[in-house]
Amino acid sequence: MNRVSLIGRPTKEIELKFTPNTGLAVARFSIAVDNYNSKTKEKGADFIPVVVFGKRAETIAQYVDKGNQVAIAGHLHTGSYLDKE
Repeated sequence: MNRVSLIGRPTKEIELKFTPNTGLAVARFSIAVDNYNSKTKEKGADFIPVVVFGKRAETIAQYVDKGNQVAIAGHLHTGSYLDKE
């Protein structure tokens, strides 16, 4: 099962675009998620890219600003590629 829940803050304003063929809303942004290393007592942050589609994307772009705390639930997808070599 690939399920993830994150709480963080957007690092910049939400970027809302629409697909050319279908007009589907696509919101792209990244959130800073706090982390803490108990051994070294250091605080840090992980920056997670987020993509949202459809009506949810429009709602997020309308109501969420940079720095607002948000909770994200969805699935994690990592991409990779192979070069010619």
